[in-house]
Amino acid sequence: MCKRYFLFLLISLGLCTQAGMRARAQDDNGRILVNVNLVQLNVAVTDSKGRYIPSLNPQDFIVAEDKIPQRIATFEEGNGPTRSLIDVPPGASLTEAASTGSESGQSHRANSEGQSPFGQLTGANVFILFDTSNYMYRGFAFAQDSIADFVRSLEDANKIAFYSYSRDLSRAATLTADRDQVLRGVRSTVAGDDAALYNCLLLTVKDTAHYTGRKVIVVFSNGPDNASLVPPEDVAELAQSTGTIIYMISTQIAHDEPVSTAVFERMSKATGGKAYFAKSWKDEARAFASIRDDLAHLYTLTYYPAANPNRGWRRITVKLAGKDLQKYHIRTRDGYRLLQTAQLASGLSSGPATEADSARPQ
Repeated sequence: MCKRYFLFLLISLGLCTQAGMRARAQDDNGRILVNVNLVQLNVAVTDSKGRYIPSLNPQDFIVAEDKIPQRIATFEEGNGPTRSLIDVPPGASLTEAASTGSESGQSHRANSEGQSPFGQLTGANVFILFDTSNYMYRGFAFAQDSIADFVRSLEDANKIAFYSYSRDLSRAATLTADRDQVLRGVRSTVAGDDAALYNCLLLTVKDTAHYTGRKVIVVFSNGPDNASLVPPEDVAELAQSTGTIIYMISTQIAHDEPVSTAVFERMSKATGGKAYFAKSWKDEARAFASIRDDLAHLYTLTYYPAANPNRGWRRITVKLAGKDLQKYHIRTRDGYRLLQTAQLASGLSSGPATEADSARPQ
């Protein structure tokens, strides 16, 4: 039954893919209605030593969905300008379902019909999810310092949201370009009790569904999950279907627990992210720096899906063209699930589900 909770939530989102969506958020019943126009992929290319390979071109990438070749529509390296490679199909646009915008109250709502959609992709929407459960008691202040340094270090093009969790999810700072607002959210956190990581991560992924562009969740966890209702596999699938990258930073406490280690690694890999296990606070700082570096070097590709009769899970493959590039490694999500829009039929029985519906971005 626990798994069914997530499936109802997933169906309620009507998510067919992530960022390149034409979407509109409805205020009634917490529903999101989605029509697919674009699929967005965030791709890391590295050599055998893990060094990033810069300056690749669109023609260097071969993208297929269920083995059906796809034509790249836009191309972006890091936080550089977005290059439009094909004309926008009639009636198609890349829009944001909802956005909080800056503290001044300005929001970036859906583009009007026919407006070029490609200027919205620059930068990343970074959601930080901080473990404030009783696993974090001993190193709470050190963790806050590490997160604060990470927030200050992100490129100006990025917007940041700061959430924390123990048994429930707390949205201390919704998505904004105002670093001071986010830092106040970091400093306002207090320690909690049990850790419902997967419940709260699910709700964070659901929040990212309201946004287009590159979407990232950075989870800072100090221990395993001991209070969730939803399984991590379902959270990973929702992240894949919304195109959300998940990075996991965890301490040795979680690393010493084999199940959590495997889950963290599998979840991050499935979404195109990474998992880090830190033995010290210096290791945590290096992990945050690695994530920042990763975001600065990702290639962002979008495509309009070619005709495909598959209405379920669609597998995506990305390869590099030419012999000279075959030696490099590619990291990205491996697919998404195409689902029909439906009204929310059920949800988590604990508090976070209600909070997700009532406090979602307006």
